[in-house]
Amino acid sequence: MKLSANMKFLPIALAAAAFAFVMMGPAEQLHAQPQAKDGKAKAKAGPTRIKTTVVAQGLDHPWSVAWLPNGDMLVTERPGRVRLVHDGVLDPTPISGVPKVHAVRLSGLMEVLPHPNFAQNHYVYLTYTKNLKEEGPVVATTLARGRLEGKALVDVKELLECDSWAGDGGSGSRLAWGKDGMLYMTTGASNGTTAQEGTSLRGKILRLTDEGKAAPGNPFIGKAGFRPEIFSMGHRNSLGLAFNPTTGDLWNNENGPAGGDEVNVIKAGGNYGWPDVSFGRTYEGQRIQYVKEGTVPPVIFWAPSIAPSGMMFYTGDRFPAWKGNLFVGAQLGGTVAGNPHLERITLDKNQDETAREAMLVEMKQRVRDVRQGPDGLIYVLTDENNGQLIRIEPAQ
Repeated sequence: MKLSANMKFLPIALAAAAFAFVMMGPAEQLHAQPQAKDGKAKAKAGPTRIKTTVVAQGLDHPWSVAWLPNGDMLVTERPGRVRLVHDGVLDPTPISGVPKVHAVRLSGLMEVLPHPNFAQNHYVYLTYTKNLKEEGPVVATTLARGRLEGKALVDVKELLECDSWAGDGGSGSRLAWGKDGMLYMTTGASNGTTAQEGTSLRGKILRLTDEGKAAPGNPFIGKAGFRPEIFSMGHRNSLGLAFNPTTGDLWNNENGPAGGDEVNVIKAGGNYGWPDVSFGRTYEGQRIQYVKEGTVPPVIFWAPSIAPSGMMFYTGDRFPAWKGNLFVGAQLGGTVAGNPHLERITLDKNQDETAREAMLVEMKQRVRDVRQGPDGLIYVLTDENNGQLIRIEPAQ
């Protein structure tokens, strides 16, 4: 994959090529093969017919879903609850022992992720925003860990608290375990210059041990003016994080300002430009420079915004035609607000984007998370007052 620092293209030139799909009923759809960027139809396997099933509903702005070794699912709700789905049924009683969160606007409880050795240690990790001052919102993105015993989190311990900011603005956070056994964590910095400041953990991707400490081999260890936890910097608000199974590289997505949402290939020590570089504009309509020496450009971007969120690479066998595809949750429609969807992106052998498809548009619900389950099926969470956990499977 080419990552040229001299990319000179306009946001409007990379507007996504839409994919057509034909509605087959309220829960069954026919997904056509994508249209290539040159306008020629791809001559591969026929359309993929799918059906959707609501596994759980009545969720209050769910944010993240994760599986336990026994097949149970954990789902976070932004106001500060962790819910258990057992045998496909949502337990009416939330998990107890969850830390208090600051849930205003987009802030609150975010990621949930079990430890790779959960069967032995029962560790579950959470990211959330907490308020540091009762008399006014001064909030910080926080990483905590607890042991899940039955329906309770016990021995909960804060592992990392990022530097704080005043106000209720959201700052997303995702987690992913690397094959190196380290925990990768995103932090946001929508406003200000902290994403470019080495003394701040905001606007970064962190690489941590399972104790929340700076991981050995991090690129800024021993460098003056930099926190040792930092793996990459210059990120705005990263709401998707996944390892590419083909290359082993870490990919993230992040929300741009007015346009300029991105997908990036993350390299140790890389600077991804925010707030100095973006393919979006400021909220006042001013252009931001597209290119700056020493920064890494995105491999995919959207203008107008789709507000990308959860992200995963499909590796299962239930959808053979989709193996290796990148899935991204979209909270906006890309051209018209209020038309959110699940976006499927096809990649060539070099992992360059070839085409995109907007799926589940008819739901008209914001897609907050997308995951592949242990059964090889695809699950999405919708970020609504009456949020849903939805399973996508092949139609018979």
